[in-house]
Amino acid sequence: MKLLHPTAELLPGYVAALQRGWSADNLRGAAAAQEDLQRIATDPAAFLARMHDIEAAGPPVTLPSGVQVARIPGFTRWMWTDEGFAGSINLRWPKDLGALPPHVLGHIGYAVVPWQQGRGHAKAALAELLDLAREQGLSHVLLTTDPDNIASQRVMLANGAVLMEPFNRGPNYGDTPALRYRIELV
Repeated sequence: MKLLHPTAELLPGYVAALQRGWSADNLRGAAAAQEDLQRIATDPAAFLARMHDIEAAGPPVTLPSGVQVARIPGFTRWMWTDEGFAGSINLRWPKDLGALPPHVLGHIGYAVVPWQQGRGHAKAALAELLDLAREQGLSHVLLTTDPDNIASQRVMLANGAVLMEPFNRGPNYGDTPALRYRIELV
């Protein structure tokens, strides 16, 4: 598995995963997948440009509640194997490198397509992304997961994460329970 910058040449693999029912958005799921497909059909170049938005110049982000919030700097990398697209991982951070805004639950999000799960891709992708987070000047990253997502918890722990707390995601995220982990980067 390797992490690749999203490009027009790789876009068909991402589209095929969306069409098979996968979504990079673990919280908004199918709705987010359909929005991505529509954006790609309308303007694939603009869609790809938003995958690397370290200036936070893109449009607002829609939370699961439907509320739109300002975008923060970030970028996405695609997990790629000999079999093609395997998932995505993204990093986001405040411009001042301080605390995340309340509507941003973590610095990193990742999702592996179901037909590639259980092969260590998320673990490897997170390890590689931590180096990229250091390059951005972050001293630590926060990650969140569902309490019953044991696979994701194992990925985080394998990369040095420490459980900080169980918490409630709040009304914009359906008042659902979650676990927050921290990985020190210094």
